[in-house]
Amino acid sequence: MDVKRFVLPILALLALALPSLSFADDAAKIKLGYAKCAHCTPMSLTPQFAEGVAIDAVSFNTGTDALTALVSKNIDVAQVTYLHYAIALDKGFDVVAISGQVNGGSAILLGNDLEIAPGDWAALKALIAKYKTDGKPFRVAASRGNAQDIHMRGAFAKQGIDINKDVQFINIPNPSDHLQALRRGEVELICTVEPFATQIMQAKAAKFFGFPYDQAAGKLTNLILTRSDVIASNPKALEGVVRAVVKVDAHIAADKPALIEVISKITGLDKAIATGAVENLDPDPKMYRASALAIATMMRDLKYINSDVTAAVEKNLDYRFLEAATGKPKSELGY
Repeated sequence: MDVKRFVLPILALLALALPSLSFADDAAKIKLGYAKCAHCTPMSLTPQFAEGVAIDAVSFNTGTDALTALVSKNIDVAQVTYLHYAIALDKGFDVVAISGQVNGGSAILLGNDLEIAPGDWAALKALIAKYKTDGKPFRVAASRGNAQDIHMRGAFAKQGIDINKDVQFINIPNPSDHLQALRRGEVELICTVEPFATQIMQAKAAKFFGFPYDQAAGKLTNLILTRSDVIASNPKALEGVVRAVVKVDAHIAADKPALIEVISKITGLDKAIATGAVENLDPDPKMYRASALAIATMMRDLKYINSDVTAAVEKNLDYRFLEAATGKPKSELGY
């Protein structure tokens, strides 16, 4: 057998392949962190939509965990929330917002034994007052540090409910634990995130009261953050990341089954739950400056942060990557 007859063609093919392999190895690398909520999970798709950058997408239980990884320089980019952005700036951390992602995803749920109709704030306020008169705590839960917490606090404040005086706030850090807290009767009301809100309702562990969007934050939720050192060292890679986020948003907005699939895959929850969750999600890569400033002001008013960070919030909204990714000026991207 003529060995050369078989080996030489193979070597020739390998030689042709090597340049492309080398190019792939030379692509800038970005480590990206995202949370396991319904509107966060599409970030897992960014590697397959990326061009000119190799994205390593890593999931975290919460946005707070992703933010911690970002500021400790364990990752380069983090999907968090407008709330995390203001908190990070209040603490003096080096964070820069470079893109929006998906908004919505919050829901207020009530214990099944509470006879209150959806959206009836007057009845809810009366019940909270009765608990107070009877010397019983009306227990309200959320994951402190997540968008759902500030959505709820803002909505309560607008209705004249003081979350520090009228109710007892209970922090349940991991949203996946909200179902069991309701089943065990540990709280009367919870503001949680999709897909766990839909999971809770489908399991009949609680009932829907309303969406907490009637406050300064509206339904704004997710924001993509990086650090100034990453911008200085790898601006083209960050542009590639934002371009991937924009493409993913367009993909899931046009293809709900694809969004359902990724939610189910990342959270491990049934597709029926994911199907319900997508109705409360709004893919949108824009960054809304005026609303971000309103959120920062509301957070200070609610004593969620200690300082006025509005100047830093505006200064650290960097639109150049969104402009490059979309071909639009920042005036059309939420500025």
